[in-house]
Amino acid sequence: MIASWNYETNITDGNLAVKLKVSNQASEAKKKLSEKIKLFPWRELKDKDAKRQFFLLSNIWENSLPSKQYKEFDNIVNQMKNIYSSGILCDPKNMKRCDSAVQLELWDIIPKSRNPKFLLNIWKQWRKVTGKKMKQFYPRYVELGNIASKLNNFPDKSVMWLQQYETKNFQQDIENLWRKLKPLFLQIHAYVRGKLNKKYGDAVVSKDGPIPAHLVGDMWAASWENIADFTLPFPGKKLPDATAALVAQKYDALKMFKLAESSFMSMNMSAMPKLFWKNSLMVKPTNREVDCESNAWEFSDGKDFRVKVCTEINSESLETIHHEMSHVEYDFQLKDLPAILRDGTNPGFHEGIADVMGLSVLTPGHLQKIKLLKKYTPDKEASLNHLYRMSLEKVAFLPYTYIMDLWRWDIFRGKTTKNHYNCQWWKLVEEYQGIEPPVDRSEEDLDPVSQYHVAADYDYLRYFVGLIIQFEFHRSLCIEAGEFQPKNPKSKPLHECDITASKKAGNLFKSVMKMSGSKPWLDAMKLLTGEAKLSSSGILDYFKPLEDWLTAESKRNKEFIGWKKSRKRCLQTRRKN
Repeated sequence: MIASWNYETNITDGNLAVKLKVSNQASEAKKKLSEKIKLFPWRELKDKDAKRQFFLLSNIWENSLPSKQYKEFDNIVNQMKNIYSSGILCDPKNMKRCDSAVQLELWDIIPKSRNPKFLLNIWKQWRKVTGKKMKQFYPRYVELGNIASKLNNFPDKSVMWLQQYETKNFQQDIENLWRKLKPLFLQIHAYVRGKLNKKYGDAVVSKDGPIPAHLVGDMWAASWENIADFTLPFPGKKLPDATAALVAQKYDALKMFKLAESSFMSMNMSAMPKLFWKNSLMVKPTNREVDCESNAWEFSDGKDFRVKVCTEINSESLETIHHEMSHVEYDFQLKDLPAILRDGTNPGFHEGIADVMGLSVLTPGHLQKIKLLKKYTPDKEASLNHLYRMSLEKVAFLPYTYIMDLWRWDIFRGKTTKNHYNCQWWKLVEEYQGIEPPVDRSEEDLDPVSQYHVAADYDYLRYFVGLIIQFEFHRSLCIEAGEFQPKNPKSKPLHECDITASKKAGNLFKSVMKMSGSKPWLDAMKLLTGEAKLSSSGILDYFKPLEDWLTAESKRNKEFIGWKKSRKRCLQTRRKN
């Protein structure tokens, strides 16, 4: 962990060499432990907790590879991460101006730009300097991942990833959940496409086709909240955004972190340990290259917990800080458990817990409580604006979180061969997201690997599961806090609930965190929600007012629901102009 931290916070060849060396040593140690586990008859144990620990220890992932192959796999992943982190964009107005300073400017401009030609230029550039360069590594990455899976007694890497959820037929469970959520997504898609069509015209956005990927305010068309400004249902109604207040009140990164800490402490949760403040990276350094992907780190000694966040003084960073600090709160509750149980009960559970606080800290009531929002009086139209913005961030994100792994599962299973990687990706994007590439693509490209998590070998289903859990947990904690009464028509709506300052909610939240490390995740779900399963009810209840309004609007405007087949093509080889 220390070697990985040193590399990600100071990207140099020397730190990479140390990381690879230490990673290989750790791999060898895990292999030796795995060999001992194989000799022990742990499957015959009657103690469920001990048996579960043995099961978790028995899967050592790519560490099971022979030393030479493990070094190759580790090097491939680090090469892809390095390509991603060092990818440089050029100024569209001056293509000779290409450096990290230009890139920072462009990343800031992308969410705000409404110039299709500019956005198209950046969209193509990013995929050229990342995914296309990584294409040479990806087939071997897949091959080595599948070899490791077989060494761990799984048929392929898709099964190895899915076993983390300890649930039979989990892929089908996710598909069933998506089908229940799809009607809400279709209404959001139709409304957004209509707004984009009005802004850009039929030549750029059709009234009944997929939405071009470069126009939704996000490099990957994953989340769409950056186009809320001109697509709002009720223009003029102020959104509860904290950015202006953060700047006006001279907040810096440390002050934003302290503000987030106070929210947790108001719920009787833990203050951040001393080493957190000493060792965390909260601001992007100017004197070295770093990987700015936000994440939380736990160093297995019960004392050293850190986050890596390249903080900006805006509302988005404030939410990110709460998210990463929630991970630390979770890790802190698990610190006394055996090491194998400290990762949480499944990857999505960790993400769901980390996201819960965001639903409270972004509410107008909370922003007013912490004096980051003034003179804001919620009304029906303002609430719909707020829900709409949240839907672009959360609901529009759901299909992307699913297909990112659906695409890789089929590759690991051999259903999608290397000659069809990119075209299969765009087929899934169109089918589930209703998105199309802004230009024809080909198998010379590898567009999905331009996303960090794919390059870095992280599964993505955790975000789908996390989103579902987030809203289920939010509902239950709001009930515990006395902020929401499902059967009371006079109750505060679920989307206005703020669980901060409720010690009852905080104590329940902590108990679920603590339990979820040592028990299967469905047991922890039942403790908090009363049901040992994932459910779409939390997210559908949260967005019900918006869905009703969008449905009425689409009927009034005679919007086409769904999308016709894209006219953009994906070819085996790129055409010569």
